[in-house]
Amino acid sequence: MSAAERSRNLRVQHMHPILQFMAGPLLRYDTVDADGVWHGAAMIVTADAGSVYEPYPSLTYSWDPDSPIRPTRTRSQSSAQRNGTSFDLGPHPADPLSMVQPATNEDFYAHSPNALSQTVPGQEIWVYCGAGGTFTFWRFMIHIPLGPTEMRVSYSLNNGQQMSFFVPGRGQNMRWAAYSCNGFSAGINPDDFRGPGFQSGYDPVWVDLLQKHAEQPYHVLVGGGDQLYCDALVREPEMQDWMNTKAPERKKTYTLTDDMRFAIDRFYFSHYCQVFRSGAFARANSSIPMLNMLGDHDLIDGFGSYPDDLMRSPVFSAIGSRGYFFFLLFQCFINVEVDGRDTTRHPFKSVVIGGDGPFVPYPSHSFVSYLGPQVYMLLLDCRAERKKDQVCSPYEYKTMFDRISRLPPQVEHLVVQLGIPIAYPRMVFLETALESKLNPLVALGRAGSMGLSGFVNKFNADAELLDDLNDHWTAKSHKKERNWFIEQLQQYARRTRTRITFLSGDVHCAAVGVLKTLVKGKNAQEVPPPMDHRYMLNVVTSAIVNTPPPNGVLTLVSSLATKTHRTLHHMSTDETMVPLFTQEPNGGSPKSKYIMGRRNWCGVVWDPSNGNLVFDIRVEKEKGFGETIGYVVDAPPPRWS
Repeated sequence: MSAAERSRNLRVQHMHPILQFMAGPLLRYDTVDADGVWHGAAMIVTADAGSVYEPYPSLTYSWDPDSPIRPTRTRSQSSAQRNGTSFDLGPHPADPLSMVQPATNEDFYAHSPNALSQTVPGQEIWVYCGAGGTFTFWRFMIHIPLGPTEMRVSYSLNNGQQMSFFVPGRGQNMRWAAYSCNGFSAGINPDDFRGPGFQSGYDPVWVDLLQKHAEQPYHVLVGGGDQLYCDALVREPEMQDWMNTKAPERKKTYTLTDDMRFAIDRFYFSHYCQVFRSGAFARANSSIPMLNMLGDHDLIDGFGSYPDDLMRSPVFSAIGSRGYFFFLLFQCFINVEVDGRDTTRHPFKSVVIGGDGPFVPYPSHSFVSYLGPQVYMLLLDCRAERKKDQVCSPYEYKTMFDRISRLPPQVEHLVVQLGIPIAYPRMVFLETALESKLNPLVALGRAGSMGLSGFVNKFNADAELLDDLNDHWTAKSHKKERNWFIEQLQQYARRTRTRITFLSGDVHCAAVGVLKTLVKGKNAQEVPPPMDHRYMLNVVTSAIVNTPPPNGVLTLVSSLATKTHRTLHHMSTDETMVPLFTQEPNGGSPKSKYIMGRRNWCGVVWDPSNGNLVFDIRVEKEKGFGETIGYVVDAPPPRWS
């Protein structure tokens, strides 16, 4: 074979005109409207110096309403064959380590007489100006009338590599997957989680998800917070003088320099590009439309849960503001300066815009999205308006309840995505101890004595774990708001005959909490879950990448899982944990029936035979090998009158 033939046969399909990808293509799901039209978008980030924009970039997508899907294990779907030595994730336009495949210009529906195709120009929604040049964010809106059965949608940019995703049939409840905590905490070696054949410790559990997607495709990929970890921002050179300032009061008044502003944007841009274009995660977000909500690490560790004076300080405020800007841009394809704040004119129909955040110059962005005739999801923004004594503002709650009050009457399930669990063992005693001015460990940590400097955080020298505890709904400062929110949802559930189920991440382990009607008296019968409007599961799936907590923490949380909490008894509500994990993934006796300290994700389907929403928590069997085993819990349909 000649050199020319080798080049032609092994080349990834080129675009015309050429685009140099920094990230993408990324897919985002929005909602399905009352007319049965699927709404979503694609986005790419391109290097201007290596791209040609005459004409503007365009996206072509095609579908066939009369052609049922035929799931296949194509490499473009990233089915990652396990051959004992490597896991070939297939080509990806932006992945610098992408494999190659024979060049083709395959069109899934090229020979179908009923195939439909649409070409849309890119909309320039932002330009990043860095030391290496300028880089443009291009958004492509996608609108697909749903057909009688689910369909594969093929798409390409500038006639380049063909890729695909799937949409449901009209009237079909979607299959979807959920995950959280897609990164490693500081001090964790990713190679410790890289099994044989994997290129990265980030990939194994993502490969498992992609294999399940290849077998029966998911329509939506729900990111429940911490889709990437941005804590390393503080290691940028321009941030070191601020970071090395020992006195917390001086750190709070430290002047934000232009060099620091540049470094903050440079970090977020580069870090997002690296994470969102690499490995199995990149294959997932280019083949399953994303629906994302942020956690603290999408900005920086603990943002929103520190005291107000630190949150309002010039440097910390800039970190949160730019972090939230890049979250909206990369994960939601939104630029507030372009898209505005009017939900009636917003390009994304699912958005619910709240009030301005106290520490960021943007309003909160929640989303209410269709997942089928019987199922909707509310992704509640619990970060933009967060303060140490507030999760969401009254105005944000009002706009959210106004939106869900208008859901169609046939909706039976509302999944409320909260980054942090709302029904989960609480550690108030530890919170009290760490807040105490008399705690000797905090004093020694602030003084840097006895090797305890790591016991206090790097921002205001409070105890390192305190911001995590303050983040929780069960923290003392959020307890009243939590109880009110649960009560409002109970009233909504009863009034609208809707089953509420919470979906959460954050805690780096899998668990299922449950709220239900309190039973009083020894011989009283529990209300059957389908008849109980207070019955609300809290499915916790975390983390798909990060390491589980230490065994001591898991043991402590497990011991608290059976503790009786009387917090909601005045509302005739009991709260407990579901003993879901009756055995370890390898078949052995469980360390805890309530908490599973292994990497995991969750697949969700609606069961047409009984109306249950079925949550299958997929837990990694052996660290670094990716293969999972499922633990299933059902949210029953509402059957009260």
